[in-house]
Amino acid sequence: MIRVLLVDDQPLIRSGFRALLDLEDDIEVVAEAADGKEGLDLARKHLPDVALIDIQMPILDGIEATRRIAADPALSQVHVVILTNYGLDEYVFDALRAGAAGFLVKDVLPEDFLHSIRVAARGDSLLAPSITRKLINRYVTQPLPADSTKALGELTSREREAVVLVAQGLSNDDIAGRMVISPVTAKTHINRAMTKLHVRDRAQLVVLAYESGLVTPPGS
Repeated sequence: MIRVLLVDDQPLIRSGFRALLDLEDDIEVVAEAADGKEGLDLARKHLPDVALIDIQMPILDGIEATRRIAADPALSQVHVVILTNYGLDEYVFDALRAGAAGFLVKDVLPEDFLHSIRVAARGDSLLAPSITRKLINRYVTQPLPADSTKALGELTSREREAVVLVAQGLSNDDIAGRMVISPVTAKTHINRAMTKLHVRDRAQLVVLAYESGLVTPPGS
């Protein structure tokens, strides 16, 4: 059962998402919150698999709520999916840097919404290749994190190869095919790389791969 927390200051939005989720046999909405502080408290109480969090809310916004969830070791298994009205804006980029696993635009189709919840619960990021390209454009010019190069040096050659393929937007199955290994082994390489690089999810792994120069943007 996938446990979901809804955090949005608009009751109609929450009720709409809940109505969809309640129809699914493998998904359970464990709590709802109307602001980021309440959402953070409920995340600590219920330990959901997925927290759907709006960006702009009173008391504590979605970015700060995401940052606090990502910083709390007790919430390491909570996958944050940001809800936005506007698509890829600066708020979304800030949320991804804060630790979000991905994002959804609120007018997403119901079937895509449900698929995204299941993807996030598995620990995969909600980053299509087109989104990855925009992440590259946004982050590749940023200052290199001080410990990025050192951390990359701890990766094995296979782990580095897996990170490069993640940064190219490939799924675990695609990565397994490229590396001629099983999907389980591919996931193991990725998870070990994430642990060594101290990132929570694939979204941050993609950002680090480009920031560190492990992957070069096309045409650069």
